[in-house]
Amino acid sequence: MSDGPLILAFDTTAARCAAALVHGYTTLFQISEDMKRGQAERLVPMLEETLVEAGLKWSDIDGLAVLTGPGNFTGIRLSVATARGLALSLNIPAIGVTGFEAAAHGMQGAVLAFADNGRGNTSCQLFVEGRAISEPTENPADFLLAADVICTGVQTDFARCAGFPFVEKNKEDHLWRAAQVAMCKLRNGETSLPVPLYVRKVDAARSSDLPPVILDDA
Repeated sequence: MSDGPLILAFDTTAARCAAALVHGYTTLFQISEDMKRGQAERLVPMLEETLVEAGLKWSDIDGLAVLTGPGNFTGIRLSVATARGLALSLNIPAIGVTGFEAAAHGMQGAVLAFADNGRGNTSCQLFVEGRAISEPTENPADFLLAADVICTGVQTDFARCAGFPFVEKNKEDHLWRAAQVAMCKLRNGETSLPVPLYVRKVDAARSSDLPPVILDDA
């Protein structure tokens, strides 16, 4: 085994359920299943299977890495709630990692990281030397970009049309990258509980109907 903490990483922000056990720079075991629904029933058994396949127990884990968004609203809430519950029951840190942070991990200079925002849309965030210097946005035109910026993450028409270089990332390694980001945060003492990251607006709008009036018996 490699040196470093043992991190259990998982993701339900898209139409899949995925988990990986990462020790330092080594992935001990990983699994991913495409599914449009059913993540709530599948996630915890998948985490248990991941540990069993690696010959380890819940008590062996040093921390959790959870993808917090962007993506599917229900999936984001599921991952974050599960991470918080496991952190409390196991008394270990749960570190939230955004899809932008995972995509930009290990890259130097100015990086515009794109992530799947759900419903066929993407959003992006600007990083410099691994640090986010902007809020996420659905419109890359919001940024005044230098000529040497590099795009990464989800391939979009923007990178092609704007002429910026694009660095392809192996989709199978996204949980490994999330675990590496989590380890960096742990080393820096960033142990706040994960919170959901929503970039696009919620699909369901509040009803415009007035609530019913309840009359007192008289």
